[in-house]
Amino acid sequence: MRTLAARKKTGRRHPLASAALLIIGLVAAGGASVAVGSVANAEPAPAAHTQATAAEGEALFRANCASCHGIDAEGTPNGVSLIGVGAASVDFQVMTGRMPMAFQGPQALQRDPQFTQEQSDAMGAYIASLAPGPAVPSEEQLDTSVVDEEGVANGAELFRINCAMCHNVAGAGGALTEGKFAPHLRDIDAAHIYEAMLTGPQNMPVFNDQNISPDEKREIIAYLHYLDENPSVGGFDLGSLGPVSEGLFIWIFGLGGIVAVTVWLTSKPN
Repeated sequence: MRTLAARKKTGRRHPLASAALLIIGLVAAGGASVAVGSVANAEPAPAAHTQATAAEGEALFRANCASCHGIDAEGTPNGVSLIGVGAASVDFQVMTGRMPMAFQGPQALQRDPQFTQEQSDAMGAYIASLAPGPAVPSEEQLDTSVVDEEGVANGAELFRINCAMCHNVAGAGGALTEGKFAPHLRDIDAAHIYEAMLTGPQNMPVFNDQNISPDEKREIIAYLHYLDENPSVGGFDLGSLGPVSEGLFIWIFGLGGIVAVTVWLTSKPN
């Protein structure tokens, strides 16, 4: 009894008690640090960045586009509504320089872009936040390195069926009605070709994924890139203007040659 009472009076702890408390404190502090770090690196961070990008895009839109498309992108007599057109349409129109338009005319003309890619992406994020719409194609959708020769041939067939009546079978473009035209498709960025099919700019119809699948779109792009590398597969292309230039060539040189030979034969006896 005296020994127990003496221990109580002295108040001494076990020699390992301090070490145990130190270990427990370090473990608790480490766990708290990991928990705080996990919360800081959680998913809301990208969402906040997207929200900031959309806000920047809204400011750019209102400063440069709202005069025609309306303060809320709902359209005016001078510009169509952009509700539901998606980021793909914004990227195509802005990064090909068609928007903002240089002047009012039958259709917007391609020129050097007036905005950077980052600014275009911000405006695309803002438009996409207003309503669902086609997104900018991914790198996988634009990767034509996976398309083999059979795929290029299939892309050529799809192009002839769906596109050649306006853009010409060689992608040289062509005239339409009322001062409009289908532009040439030489040396065009793959993303802009895909976005054009997806959104149907100007007079072009929309070819969504139900009309032409993503794989078929990639094959069409591969065919157009093949034309960039092989601009005249069949020989002298006569400007790639189709039957007009070919008929004119035959009329002038073919019939002209026949007339010249006929005159030479009839004049020889004299």
